[in-house]
Amino acid sequence: MAEEAIKLGGKKKSIFLDKVKELLPEGGHLNLCLTCGACSSGCPATGLEDMDPRKFLRMAALGMDEEITSSPWVWMCTMCQRCIYVCPMKIDIPQLVFNARASWSREDRPKGILGSCDMALKHDTCSAMGTSEEDFQFVVEDVLEEYQEAQPEFSDMKADVNREGAEFFLNQNSREPVTEPDEMVPLWKILHLAGADWTYGTKGWAAENYCMFLADNDAWEHIVRVKAKAVDDLKCKVWLNTE
Repeated sequence: MAEEAIKLGGKKKSIFLDKVKELLPEGGHLNLCLTCGACSSGCPATGLEDMDPRKFLRMAALGMDEEITSSPWVWMCTMCQRCIYVCPMKIDIPQLVFNARASWSREDRPKGILGSCDMALKHDTCSAMGTSEEDFQFVVEDVLEEYQEAQPEFSDMKADVNREGAEFFLNQNSREPVTEPDEMVPLWKILHLAGADWTYGTKGWAAENYCMFLADNDAWEHIVRVKAKAVDDLKCKVWLNTE
């Protein structure tokens, strides 16, 4: 006999669930749960804080708004979307989690993510490490010169900064030029051997966006726009984000 979708909703109306459904295309399919548990079986956060994706969704369906919007589990979800891929009904549980995060007051959100987001907003580099434009360019040029001298087979390798008209605008995780600058070089070598036409920009070069994980939509959008403008200003064709 064919399975029937269980319509979410109980005696206690979930204001939170209805709000999220209004935001998502087709309501995020949040009414189609079969309670099969496939989402929980592949979730790396299953069991943390005595929570899993299926339980989280069912609590929302039962109107337990206060419990799900205050659960620290929402900050343990990696937003990897694995639950959507395995779900036979393609239910968008990560969006439910994202909106639960957004319900927290900003000062109560995890300090590490909050601090990284705020740091990225201080510079047009968008670096969560607070790296300035000048420091980034210095590190790139210094590391490039070192490898050109130490490895003659890569003496003509380039790592341009602010070159207009390159095909690719490359983003870089901002931890690497600050703490692990040598980790930038393998990608440079790949691009060099592939004959790729690429450049960094001093603005918008940082690949990460902690404001997205913080569920701060305005700050998330600001950082994306800064990066997109940097790509456009250098007249690059492709934005290549390494994250």
